[in-house]
Amino acid sequence: MTEAIGGYLFYEIAALLVLAAAVGAVGLVLRQPLIVSFIAVGILAGPSALDIARSDAQIDLLAELGIAVLLFLVGLKLDLNLVRTLGPVALLTGLGQVAFTTLFGFLIGLALGFDALTSLYVAVALTFSSTIIIVKLLSDKREIDSLHGRIALGFLIVQDLVVVLAMIVLSALGVGAAAGTAFADVALVFAYGGLMLLAVALFVRFIASPLVERLSRAPELLVSFAIGWAAMLAAFGHYLGFGKELGGLLAGVSLASTPFREAIAARLAPLRDFLLLFFFIALGASLDLGTLGAGVGPAIVLSVFVLVGNPLIVLAIMGAMGYRKRTGFLAGLTVAQISEVSLIFMAMAVALGHVAADALGLVTLVGLITIAASTYMITYSHQLYDRLEPLLGPFERRRAAAREDEWRPRHDGYDVVLFGLGRYGSAIVRELHDAGLKVLGVDFSPAALRHARIQGGDVIFGDATDPEFLAHLPLDGVRWAISAVPEHETGLTHDDARRSLIHHLREQRFGGRIAVAAHSEEAAAHLRASGADLVLLPFRDAAAEAAALVAEDRAPRLLDLADPDGQKALGP
Repeated sequence: MTEAIGGYLFYEIAALLVLAAAVGAVGLVLRQPLIVSFIAVGILAGPSALDIARSDAQIDLLAELGIAVLLFLVGLKLDLNLVRTLGPVALLTGLGQVAFTTLFGFLIGLALGFDALTSLYVAVALTFSSTIIIVKLLSDKREIDSLHGRIALGFLIVQDLVVVLAMIVLSALGVGAAAGTAFADVALVFAYGGLMLLAVALFVRFIASPLVERLSRAPELLVSFAIGWAAMLAAFGHYLGFGKELGGLLAGVSLASTPFREAIAARLAPLRDFLLLFFFIALGASLDLGTLGAGVGPAIVLSVFVLVGNPLIVLAIMGAMGYRKRTGFLAGLTVAQISEVSLIFMAMAVALGHVAADALGLVTLVGLITIAASTYMITYSHQLYDRLEPLLGPFERRRAAAREDEWRPRHDGYDVVLFGLGRYGSAIVRELHDAGLKVLGVDFSPAALRHARIQGGDVIFGDATDPEFLAHLPLDGVRWAISAVPEHETGLTHDDARRSLIHHLREQRFGGRIAVAAHSEEAAAHLRASGADLVLLPFRDAAAEAAALVAEDRAPRLLDLADPDGQKALGP
Protein backbone atom coordinates (compact mmCIF):
# COMPACT_ATOMS: atom_id res chain seq x y z
CA MET A 1 0.00 0.00 0.00
CA THR A 2 2.79 2.43 0.93
CA GLU A 3 4.61 1.62 -2.31
CA ALA A 4 1.44 2.29 -4.32
CA ILE A 5 0.93 5.67 -2.65
CA GLY A 6 4.59 6.54 -3.18
CA GLY A 7 4.29 5.56 -6.83
CA TYR A 8 1.17 7.68 -7.25
CA LEU A 9 2.81 10.65 -5.55
CA PHE A 10 5.82 10.31 -7.82
CA TYR A 11 3.56 10.31 -10.90
CA GLU A 12 1.78 13.39 -9.60
CA ILE A 13 5.01 15.31 -8.94
CA ALA A 14 6.34 14.26 -12.35
CA ALA A 15 3.18 15.57 -14.04
CA LEU A 16 3.42 18.85 -12.14
CA LEU A 17 7.06 19.33 -13.12
CA VAL A 18 6.31 18.61 -16.79
CA LEU A 19 3.41 21.09 -16.68
CA ALA A 20 5.68 23.68 -15.03
CA ALA A 21 8.32 23.19 -17.74
CA ALA A 22 5.73 23.54 -20.54
CA VAL A 23 4.10 26.65 -19.08
CA GLY A 24 7.53 28.09 -18.27
CA ALA A 25 8.58 27.64 -21.91
CA VAL A 26 5.52 29.61 -23.03
CA GLY A 27 6.33 32.28 -20.47
CA LEU A 28 9.89 32.46 -21.79
CA VAL A 29 8.62 33.12 -25.31
CA LEU A 30 6.39 35.88 -23.90
CA ARG A 31 9.37 37.29 -21.91
CA GLN A 32 7.60 36.73 -18.61
CA PRO A 33 9.36 35.96 -15.30
CA LEU A 34 8.97 32.54 -13.73
CA ILE A 35 6.62 33.79 -11.04
CA VAL A 36 3.88 34.46 -13.63
CA SER A 37 4.36 30.99 -15.11
CA PHE A 38 4.32 29.41 -11.65
CA ILE A 39 1.05 31.12 -10.70
CA ALA A 40 -0.44 29.91 -13.98
CA VAL A 41 0.79 26.36 -13.23
CA GLY A 42 -0.86 26.50 -9.80
CA ILE A 43 -4.20 27.56 -11.27
CA LEU A 44 -4.01 24.95 -14.04
CA ALA A 45 -3.03 22.16 -11.62
CA GLY A 46 -5.82 23.04 -9.18
CA PRO A 47 -9.27 21.46 -8.91
CA SER A 48 -10.86 24.13 -11.10
CA ALA A 49 -8.79 23.07 -14.13
CA LEU A 50 -6.70 19.88 -14.59
CA ASP A 51 -7.00 18.74 -10.95
CA ILE A 52 -3.49 17.26 -10.89
CA ALA A 53 -2.43 18.50 -7.44
CA ARG A 54 -4.14 16.15 -4.99
CA SER A 55 -1.42 15.29 -2.45
CA ASP A 56 -2.13 18.32 -0.30
CA ALA A 57 0.03 17.37 2.70
CA GLN A 58 3.17 16.71 0.67
CA ILE A 59 2.74 19.77 -1.54
CA ASP A 60 2.08 21.96 1.50
CA LEU A 61 5.28 20.68 3.13
CA LEU A 62 7.37 21.60 0.06
CA ALA A 63 5.54 24.94 -0.14
CA GLU A 64 6.38 25.77 3.49
CA LEU A 65 10.03 24.89 2.91
CA GLY A 66 9.98 27.11 -0.19
CA ILE A 67 8.61 30.03 1.83
CA ALA A 68 11.32 29.54 4.43
CA VAL A 69 14.05 29.55 1.76
CA LEU A 70 12.55 32.58 -0.02
CA LEU A 71 12.36 34.65 3.15
CA PHE A 72 15.82 33.44 4.14
CA LEU A 73 17.11 34.95 0.87
CA VAL A 74 15.14 38.15 1.52
CA GLY A 75 16.80 38.41 4.93
CA LEU A 76 20.18 37.61 3.37
CA LYS A 77 19.99 40.92 1.49
CA LEU A 78 19.38 42.92 4.66
CA ASP A 79 22.99 43.62 5.47
CA LEU A 80 22.83 45.88 8.55
CA ASN A 81 25.89 47.79 7.35
CA LEU A 82 24.12 48.45 4.03
CA VAL A 83 20.94 49.55 5.80
CA ARG A 84 22.92 52.14 7.77
CA THR A 85 24.34 53.60 4.56
CA LEU A 86 20.97 54.02 2.82
CA GLY A 87 20.83 57.37 1.13
CA PRO A 88 17.97 59.74 1.92
CA VAL A 89 16.49 59.27 -1.54
CA ALA A 90 16.10 55.51 -1.06
CA LEU A 91 14.74 55.91 2.45
CA LEU A 92 12.34 58.79 1.79
CA THR A 93 11.13 57.49 -1.55
CA GLY A 94 10.74 53.94 -0.23
CA LEU A 95 8.79 55.03 2.83
CA GLY A 96 6.79 57.52 0.76
CA GLN A 97 5.79 54.84 -1.71
CA VAL A 98 4.80 52.45 1.09
CA ALA A 99 2.71 55.12 2.85
CA PHE A 100 1.07 56.29 -0.40
CA THR A 101 0.19 52.78 -1.56
CA THR A 102 -1.15 51.77 1.86
CA LEU A 103 -3.31 54.88 2.29
CA PHE A 104 -4.80 55.08 -1.19
CA GLY A 105 -4.99 51.30 -1.55
CA PHE A 106 -7.04 51.21 1.65
CA LEU A 107 -9.39 53.92 0.34
CA ILE A 108 -9.78 52.12 -3.00
CA GLY A 109 -10.55 48.89 -1.15
CA LEU A 110 -13.31 50.61 0.82
CA ALA A 111 -14.68 52.15 -2.39
CA LEU A 112 -14.78 48.67 -3.97
CA GLY A 113 -16.97 47.47 -1.11
CA PHE A 114 -14.45 45.55 1.01
CA ASP A 115 -14.56 45.75 4.78
CA ALA A 116 -11.92 47.80 6.59
CA LEU A 117 -9.72 44.85 7.65
CA THR A 118 -9.68 43.29 4.17
CA SER A 119 -8.97 46.70 2.62
CA LEU A 120 -6.03 47.20 5.00
CA TYR A 121 -4.52 43.78 4.27
CA VAL A 122 -4.89 44.22 0.50
CA ALA A 123 -3.39 47.72 0.68
CA VAL A 124 -0.35 46.51 2.63
CA ALA A 125 0.12 43.59 0.20
CA LEU A 126 0.20 46.06 -2.70
CA THR A 127 3.17 47.93 -1.21
CA PHE A 128 5.70 45.11 -1.75
CA SER A 129 7.58 44.95 -5.06
CA SER A 130 9.30 41.84 -6.37
CA THR A 131 13.01 41.89 -5.61
CA ILE A 132 13.59 38.82 -7.77
CA ILE A 133 12.01 40.35 -10.87
CA ILE A 134 13.50 43.84 -10.51
CA VAL A 135 17.05 42.62 -9.92
CA LYS A 136 16.77 40.13 -12.79
CA LEU A 137 15.45 42.70 -15.27
CA LEU A 138 17.93 45.41 -14.27
CA SER A 139 20.79 42.92 -14.37
CA ASP A 140 19.77 41.75 -17.85
CA LYS A 141 19.82 45.38 -19.01
CA ARG A 142 23.12 46.04 -17.17
CA GLU A 143 21.42 48.88 -15.26
CA ILE A 144 21.85 47.48 -11.77
CA ASP A 145 24.79 49.87 -11.16
CA SER A 146 23.13 52.88 -12.77
CA LEU A 147 21.80 55.66 -10.57
CA HIS A 148 18.17 54.63 -10.94
CA GLY A 149 19.17 50.98 -10.42
CA ARG A 150 20.92 51.76 -7.14
CA ILE A 151 17.96 53.84 -5.95
CA ALA A 152 15.63 50.96 -6.86
CA LEU A 153 17.73 48.58 -4.76
CA GLY A 154 17.36 51.10 -1.94
CA PHE A 155 13.56 50.91 -2.34
CA LEU A 156 13.74 47.14 -2.08
CA ILE A 157 15.71 47.27 1.16
CA VAL A 158 13.16 49.68 2.66
CA GLN A 159 10.33 47.42 1.51
CA ASP A 160 12.06 44.39 2.98
CA LEU A 161 12.25 46.18 6.32
CA VAL A 162 8.52 46.88 6.05
CA VAL A 163 7.98 43.17 5.30
CA VAL A 164 9.75 42.27 8.53
CA LEU A 165 7.64 44.71 10.56
CA ALA A 166 4.40 43.62 8.87
CA MET A 167 5.07 39.97 9.58
CA ILE A 168 5.95 40.69 13.21
CA VAL A 169 2.66 42.56 13.63
CA LEU A 170 0.73 39.85 11.78
CA SER A 171 2.23 37.10 13.93
CA ALA A 172 1.41 39.03 17.11
CA LEU A 173 -2.16 39.63 15.94
CA GLY A 174 -2.48 35.95 15.14
CA VAL A 175 -1.44 34.96 18.65
CA GLY A 176 -3.78 37.54 20.15
CA ALA A 177 -6.71 36.35 18.06
CA ALA A 178 -6.07 32.71 18.94
CA ALA A 179 -6.07 33.23 22.70
CA GLY A 180 -8.45 34.63 25.28
CA THR A 181 -5.78 36.61 27.09
CA ALA A 182 -4.56 38.47 24.05
CA PHE A 183 -2.32 41.00 25.75
CA ALA A 184 -0.38 38.44 27.78
CA ASP A 185 0.16 36.18 24.78
CA VAL A 186 1.23 39.02 22.53
CA ALA A 187 3.67 40.20 25.20
CA LEU A 188 5.03 36.66 25.47
CA VAL A 189 5.53 36.48 21.71
CA PHE A 190 7.45 39.76 21.74
CA ALA A 191 9.54 38.49 24.66
CA TYR A 192 10.40 35.31 22.72
CA GLY A 193 11.11 37.45 19.68
CA GLY A 194 13.44 39.64 21.71
CA LEU A 195 15.32 36.61 22.98
CA MET A 196 15.64 35.24 19.46
CA LEU A 197 16.88 38.62 18.19
CA LEU A 198 19.46 38.68 20.98
CA ALA A 199 20.59 35.17 20.07
CA VAL A 200 20.84 36.14 16.39
CA ALA A 201 22.81 39.30 17.29
CA LEU A 202 25.29 37.26 19.33
CA PHE A 203 25.54 34.75 16.48
CA VAL A 204 26.28 37.57 14.00
CA ARG A 205 28.84 39.18 16.33
CA PHE A 206 30.87 36.15 17.33
CA ILE A 207 30.04 33.08 15.25
CA ALA A 208 28.62 33.80 11.78
CA SER A 209 31.70 34.91 9.82
CA PRO A 210 34.23 32.36 11.16
CA LEU A 211 31.69 29.54 10.88
CA VAL A 212 30.66 30.37 7.32
CA GLU A 213 34.30 30.89 6.32
CA ARG A 214 35.18 27.42 7.54
CA LEU A 215 32.13 25.85 5.85
CA SER A 216 32.92 27.63 2.59
CA ARG A 217 35.86 25.28 2.08
CA ALA A 218 33.22 22.70 1.10
CA PRO A 219 30.59 24.55 -0.99
CA GLU A 220 28.09 21.67 -0.81
CA LEU A 221 28.28 21.74 2.98
CA LEU A 222 27.75 25.52 2.95
CA VAL A 223 24.52 25.07 0.98
CA SER A 224 23.34 22.30 3.32
CA PHE A 225 24.11 24.47 6.33
CA ALA A 226 22.20 27.44 4.86
CA ILE A 227 19.10 25.34 4.16
CA GLY A 228 19.28 23.70 7.58
CA TRP A 229 19.81 27.05 9.30
CA ALA A 230 16.82 28.58 7.51
CA ALA A 231 14.60 25.58 8.32
CA MET A 232 15.73 25.46 11.96
CA LEU A 233 15.05 29.13 12.69
CA ALA A 234 11.76 28.90 10.78
CA ALA A 235 10.81 25.96 13.02
CA PHE A 236 11.87 27.89 16.13
CA GLY A 237 9.82 30.86 14.99
CA HIS A 238 6.76 28.69 14.53
CA TYR A 239 7.25 26.96 17.88
CA LEU A 240 7.68 30.24 19.76
CA GLY A 241 4.55 31.67 18.18
CA PHE A 242 5.73 34.38 15.78
CA GLY A 243 5.71 32.29 12.64
CA LYS A 244 8.11 30.35 10.47
CA GLU A 245 8.12 33.23 7.98
CA LEU A 246 9.76 35.58 10.45
CA GLY A 247 12.11 32.81 11.58
CA GLY A 248 13.28 32.33 8.00
CA LEU A 249 13.85 36.08 7.64
CA LEU A 250 15.96 36.17 10.82
CA ALA A 251 18.03 33.25 9.54
CA GLY A 252 18.89 35.27 6.46
CA VAL A 253 19.63 38.43 8.42
CA SER A 254 22.01 36.48 10.65
CA LEU A 255 24.21 35.65 7.64
CA ALA A 256 23.72 38.90 5.69
CA SER A 257 26.84 40.55 7.10
CA THR A 258 29.15 37.67 6.17
CA PRO A 259 31.36 37.96 3.07
CA PHE A 260 29.80 34.77 1.66
CA ARG A 261 26.19 35.92 1.46
CA GLU A 262 26.29 36.41 -2.33
CA ALA A 263 27.69 32.91 -2.84
CA ILE A 264 24.97 31.44 -0.61
CA ALA A 265 22.24 33.41 -2.39
CA ALA A 266 23.50 32.35 -5.83
CA ARG A 267 23.57 28.67 -4.88
CA LEU A 268 20.13 28.70 -3.23
CA ALA A 269 18.32 30.66 -5.97
CA PRO A 270 17.53 27.54 -8.12
CA LEU A 271 16.30 25.66 -5.04
CA ARG A 272 14.12 28.65 -4.12
CA ASP A 273 12.57 28.67 -7.58
CA PHE A 274 11.96 24.91 -7.46
CA LEU A 275 10.31 24.98 -4.04
CA LEU A 276 8.29 28.12 -4.77
CA LEU A 277 6.66 26.18 -7.60
CA PHE A 278 4.91 24.09 -4.95
CA PHE A 279 3.83 27.19 -3.05
CA PHE A 280 2.07 28.44 -6.17
CA ILE A 281 0.65 24.98 -6.85
CA ALA A 282 -0.77 24.93 -3.32
CA LEU A 283 -2.06 28.46 -3.87
CA GLY A 284 -3.68 27.57 -7.19
CA ALA A 285 -5.24 24.44 -5.72
CA SER A 286 -7.01 26.60 -3.13
CA LEU A 287 -8.42 29.06 -5.68
CA ASP A 288 -11.76 28.75 -7.42
CA LEU A 289 -11.72 30.01 -11.01
CA GLY A 290 -15.33 31.12 -10.60
CA THR A 291 -14.33 33.27 -7.64
CA LEU A 292 -11.36 34.64 -9.56
CA GLY A 293 -13.65 35.59 -12.44
CA ALA A 294 -15.88 37.59 -10.10
CA GLY A 295 -12.84 39.53 -8.88
CA VAL A 296 -11.58 40.62 -12.31
CA GLY A 297 -13.12 44.11 -12.05
CA PRO A 298 -11.59 45.00 -8.66
CA ALA A 299 -8.29 43.38 -9.73
CA ILE A 300 -8.09 45.62 -12.81
CA VAL A 301 -8.78 48.73 -10.70
CA LEU A 302 -6.08 47.82 -8.17
CA SER A 303 -3.66 46.82 -10.92
CA VAL A 304 -4.01 50.20 -12.64
CA PHE A 305 -3.40 51.83 -9.26
CA VAL A 306 -0.15 49.85 -8.80
CA LEU A 307 1.03 50.26 -12.40
CA VAL A 308 0.40 54.02 -12.50
CA GLY A 309 0.21 55.27 -8.91
CA ASN A 310 3.42 53.73 -7.58
CA PRO A 311 5.67 55.10 -10.34
CA LEU A 312 4.03 58.52 -10.06
CA ILE A 313 4.68 58.87 -6.32
CA VAL A 314 8.32 57.82 -6.82
CA LEU A 315 8.64 60.30 -9.68
CA ALA A 316 7.12 63.08 -7.57
CA ILE A 317 9.33 62.45 -4.51
CA MET A 318 12.52 62.16 -6.54
CA GLY A 319 11.64 65.29 -8.50
CA ALA A 320 11.13 67.19 -5.24
CA MET A 321 14.55 65.99 -4.10
CA GLY A 322 16.24 67.39 -7.20
CA TYR A 323 16.50 64.41 -9.55
CA ARG A 324 15.82 64.59 -13.25
CA LYS A 325 12.48 63.32 -14.46
CA ARG A 326 14.24 60.62 -16.49
CA THR A 327 15.95 59.16 -13.42
CA GLY A 328 12.71 59.34 -11.40
CA PHE A 329 10.72 57.71 -14.19
CA LEU A 330 13.15 54.81 -14.68
CA ALA A 331 13.36 54.22 -10.93
CA GLY A 332 9.58 54.50 -10.52
CA LEU A 333 8.88 51.78 -13.05
CA THR A 334 10.60 49.26 -10.79
CA VAL A 335 7.80 49.49 -8.19
CA ALA A 336 4.98 49.01 -10.71
CA GLN A 337 4.21 45.45 -9.59
CA ILE A 338 3.53 43.45 -6.47
CA SER A 339 5.69 40.69 -5.07
CA GLU A 340 5.55 36.98 -4.36
CA VAL A 341 5.90 38.08 -0.72
CA SER A 342 2.53 39.85 -1.12
CA LEU A 343 0.92 36.46 -1.77
CA ILE A 344 2.68 34.92 1.23
CA PHE A 345 1.49 37.83 3.37
CA MET A 346 -2.11 37.34 2.24
CA ALA A 347 -1.85 33.56 2.71
CA MET A 348 -0.81 34.20 6.33
CA ALA A 349 -3.82 36.49 6.78
CA VAL A 350 -6.14 33.81 5.38
CA ALA A 351 -4.60 31.14 7.63
CA LEU A 352 -5.18 33.38 10.66
CA GLY A 353 -8.80 33.91 9.66
CA HIS A 354 -8.42 37.66 9.26
CA VAL A 355 -9.56 37.74 5.62
CA ALA A 356 -11.48 35.40 3.32
CA ALA A 357 -9.86 33.30 0.60
CA ASP A 358 -11.42 35.65 -1.97
CA ALA A 359 -8.98 38.37 -0.89
CA LEU A 360 -6.04 36.05 -1.61
CA GLY A 361 -7.49 35.31 -5.03
CA LEU A 362 -7.88 39.02 -5.70
CA VAL A 363 -4.25 39.78 -4.80
CA THR A 364 -3.14 36.81 -6.92
CA LEU A 365 -4.93 38.30 -9.93
CA VAL A 366 -3.36 41.68 -9.24
CA GLY A 367 0.01 39.95 -9.09
CA LEU A 368 -0.51 38.27 -12.46
CA ILE A 369 -1.57 41.52 -14.13
CA THR A 370 1.04 43.84 -12.61
CA ILE A 371 4.01 41.49 -12.90
CA ALA A 372 3.19 40.68 -16.53
CA ALA A 373 2.67 44.33 -17.48
CA SER A 374 5.58 45.81 -15.50
CA THR A 375 8.01 43.30 -17.03
CA TYR A 376 7.40 44.87 -20.43
CA MET A 377 7.42 48.36 -18.91
CA ILE A 378 10.88 47.85 -17.40
CA THR A 379 12.23 46.02 -20.45
CA TYR A 380 11.20 48.87 -22.76
CA SER A 381 11.63 51.65 -20.20
CA HIS A 382 13.68 53.93 -22.46
CA GLN A 383 11.22 53.76 -25.33
CA LEU A 384 8.35 54.32 -22.89
CA TYR A 385 10.10 57.38 -21.47
CA ASP A 386 10.60 58.81 -24.96
CA ARG A 387 6.85 58.60 -25.59
CA LEU A 388 5.79 60.00 -22.21
CA GLU A 389 8.54 62.59 -21.74
CA PRO A 390 6.38 65.57 -22.87
CA LEU A 391 3.90 64.78 -20.06
CA LEU A 392 6.52 64.53 -17.28
CA GLY A 393 7.52 68.19 -17.07
CA PRO A 394 5.61 68.86 -13.78
CA PHE A 395 7.73 66.20 -12.05
CA GLU A 396 11.03 68.05 -12.56
CA ARG A 397 12.14 71.18 -10.77
CA ARG A 398 13.29 74.15 -12.81
CA ARG A 399 16.74 73.66 -11.30
CA ALA A 400 16.65 69.91 -11.64
CA ALA A 401 19.50 67.45 -11.25
CA ALA A 402 20.95 68.99 -8.09
CA ARG A 403 21.49 65.45 -6.86
CA GLU A 404 22.85 64.20 -10.15
CA ASP A 405 25.30 67.04 -10.72
CA GLU A 406 27.80 65.66 -8.22
CA TRP A 407 29.70 64.61 -11.32
CA ARG A 408 30.31 67.84 -13.23
CA PRO A 409 33.07 68.57 -15.70
CA ARG A 410 35.92 70.55 -14.15
CA HIS A 411 36.44 72.75 -17.21
CA ASP A 412 35.42 73.30 -20.82
CA GLY A 413 37.40 72.98 -24.01
CA TYR A 414 37.48 69.21 -24.50
CA ASP A 415 38.94 67.44 -27.49
CA VAL A 416 36.91 64.26 -27.00
CA VAL A 417 33.65 63.31 -25.26
CA LEU A 418 33.51 59.58 -24.56
CA PHE A 419 30.33 57.74 -23.51
CA GLY A 420 30.78 54.59 -21.46
CA LEU A 421 33.52 54.19 -18.85
CA GLY A 422 33.68 50.42 -18.73
CA ARG A 423 36.88 48.50 -19.41
CA TYR A 424 36.95 49.34 -23.10
CA GLY A 425 35.99 52.99 -22.64
CA SER A 426 38.43 53.50 -19.76
CA ALA A 427 41.25 52.03 -21.85
CA ILE A 428 40.46 54.46 -24.68
CA VAL A 429 40.45 57.37 -22.21
CA ARG A 430 43.92 56.40 -20.91
CA GLU A 431 45.35 56.19 -24.42
CA LEU A 432 43.85 59.55 -25.39
CA HIS A 433 45.22 61.16 -22.22
CA ASP A 434 48.66 59.78 -23.03
CA ALA A 435 48.31 61.35 -26.48
CA GLY A 436 47.76 64.75 -24.84
CA LEU A 437 44.03 65.09 -25.54
CA LYS A 438 41.51 66.46 -23.06
CA VAL A 439 38.70 63.92 -22.58
CA LEU A 440 35.32 64.19 -20.85
CA GLY A 441 33.98 60.80 -19.74
CA VAL A 442 30.21 60.19 -19.53
CA ASP A 443 28.49 57.32 -17.73
CA PHE A 444 25.33 56.67 -15.69
CA SER A 445 27.05 54.39 -13.18
CA PRO A 446 28.20 56.22 -10.02
CA ALA A 447 30.73 53.44 -9.40
CA ALA A 448 32.28 53.84 -12.87
CA LEU A 449 32.41 57.61 -12.46
CA ARG A 450 34.01 57.36 -9.04
CA HIS A 451 36.68 54.98 -10.35
CA ALA A 452 37.39 57.25 -13.34
CA ARG A 453 37.69 60.33 -11.13
CA ILE A 454 40.10 58.51 -8.78
CA GLN A 455 42.24 57.84 -11.86
CA GLY A 456 42.27 61.58 -12.53
CA GLY A 457 39.68 61.70 -15.31
CA ASP A 458 37.11 64.44 -15.86
CA VAL A 459 33.64 62.92 -15.79
CA ILE A 460 29.97 63.79 -15.86
CA PHE A 461 26.89 61.74 -14.95
CA GLY A 462 24.51 61.15 -17.83
CA ASP A 463 22.80 58.75 -20.21
CA ALA A 464 23.91 58.63 -23.83
CA THR A 465 20.31 57.90 -24.92
CA ASP A 466 18.86 60.98 -23.18
CA PRO A 467 18.51 63.85 -25.72
CA GLU A 468 17.85 66.37 -22.95
CA PHE A 469 21.16 65.50 -21.32
CA LEU A 470 23.02 65.69 -24.64
CA ALA A 471 21.66 69.20 -25.17
CA HIS A 472 23.55 70.39 -22.07
CA LEU A 473 26.90 68.78 -22.85
CA PRO A 474 29.88 71.13 -23.47
CA LEU A 475 30.30 70.14 -27.13
CA ASP A 476 31.79 73.40 -28.44
CA GLY A 477 35.18 72.68 -29.97
CA VAL A 478 34.93 68.91 -29.39
CA ARG A 479 36.61 67.04 -32.24
CA TRP A 480 35.34 63.52 -31.50
CA ALA A 481 32.31 62.02 -29.74
CA ILE A 482 32.95 58.34 -29.03
CA SER A 483 30.42 55.77 -27.82
CA ALA A 484 32.07 52.83 -26.05
CA VAL A 485 28.84 51.69 -24.36
CA PRO A 486 28.14 47.97 -24.90
CA GLU A 487 24.74 47.50 -26.48
CA HIS A 488 23.33 45.59 -23.50
CA GLU A 489 23.96 48.54 -21.15
CA THR A 490 21.60 50.92 -22.92
CA GLY A 491 18.37 49.00 -22.56
CA LEU A 492 17.96 49.28 -26.33
CA THR A 493 19.36 47.24 -29.18
CA HIS A 494 22.87 48.22 -30.20
CA ASP A 495 21.51 49.57 -33.49
CA ASP A 496 18.77 51.74 -31.96
CA ALA A 497 20.97 53.14 -29.15
CA ARG A 498 23.80 54.16 -31.42
CA ARG A 499 21.51 55.50 -34.10
CA SER A 500 19.76 57.52 -31.40
CA LEU A 501 23.08 58.98 -30.18
CA ILE A 502 24.17 59.86 -33.72
CA HIS A 503 20.78 61.43 -34.50
CA HIS A 504 20.65 63.53 -31.33
CA LEU A 505 24.25 64.72 -31.67
CA ARG A 506 23.52 65.86 -35.20
CA GLU A 507 20.36 67.56 -33.92
CA GLN A 508 22.54 69.54 -31.50
CA ARG A 509 24.55 70.67 -34.55
CA PHE A 510 27.60 68.83 -33.27
CA GLY A 511 30.40 69.79 -35.66
CA GLY A 512 32.90 67.07 -34.74
CA ARG A 513 33.17 63.48 -35.85
CA ILE A 514 31.34 60.53 -34.29
CA ALA A 515 32.83 57.11 -33.52
CA VAL A 516 30.78 54.20 -32.18
CA ALA A 517 31.70 50.70 -31.06
CA ALA A 518 29.99 47.64 -32.56
CA HIS A 519 30.43 43.89 -32.27
CA SER A 520 29.60 42.74 -35.80
CA GLU A 521 30.22 43.83 -39.38
CA GLU A 522 26.46 43.87 -39.99
CA ALA A 523 25.88 46.35 -37.15
CA ALA A 524 28.86 48.39 -38.35
CA ALA A 525 27.32 48.71 -41.82
CA HIS A 526 24.02 49.95 -40.35
CA LEU A 527 25.83 52.50 -38.19
CA ARG A 528 27.90 53.83 -41.06
CA ALA A 529 24.69 54.27 -43.04
CA SER A 530 23.24 56.19 -40.06
CA GLY A 531 26.04 58.73 -40.16
CA ALA A 532 28.86 57.36 -38.01
CA ASP A 533 32.22 58.67 -39.17
CA LEU A 534 34.10 55.73 -37.62
CA VAL A 535 32.94 52.34 -36.36
CA LEU A 536 35.19 50.64 -33.81
CA LEU A 537 35.18 46.86 -33.80
CA PRO A 538 37.04 46.08 -30.53
CA PHE A 539 37.65 42.38 -31.10
CA ARG A 540 38.64 42.74 -34.75
CA ASP A 541 40.80 45.80 -34.05
CA ALA A 542 42.57 44.10 -31.13
CA ALA A 543 43.16 40.98 -33.22
CA ALA A 544 44.55 43.05 -36.07
CA GLU A 545 46.93 44.89 -33.72
CA ALA A 546 48.06 41.62 -32.11
CA ALA A 547 48.67 40.06 -35.52
CA ALA A 548 50.64 43.15 -36.61
CA LEU A 549 52.81 42.99 -33.50
CA VAL A 550 53.63 39.34 -34.13
CA ALA A 551 54.10 39.68 -37.89
CA GLU A 552 56.40 42.69 -37.56
CA ASP A 553 58.25 41.14 -34.61
CA ARG A 554 57.47 44.21 -32.47
CA ALA A 555 56.34 42.17 -29.46
CA PRO A 556 58.35 42.61 -26.24
CA ARG A 557 60.82 39.81 -25.66
CA LEU A 558 59.32 37.36 -23.21
CA LEU A 559 61.37 36.20 -20.24
CA ASP A 560 61.74 32.50 -19.73
CA LEU A 561 59.86 31.56 -16.56
CA ALA A 562 62.75 29.26 -15.66
CA ASP A 563 65.16 32.18 -16.05
CA PRO A 564 63.77 35.00 -13.86
CA ASP A 565 67.00 36.99 -14.08
CA GLY A 566 66.60 37.34 -17.84
CA GLN A 567 69.89 35.65 -18.79
CA LYS A 568 68.16 34.16 -21.79
CA ALA A 569 64.97 35.10 -23.61
CA LEU A 570 62.43 33.34 -25.73
CA GLY A 571 62.26 34.21 -29.40
CA PRO A 572 64.98 35.18 -31.85
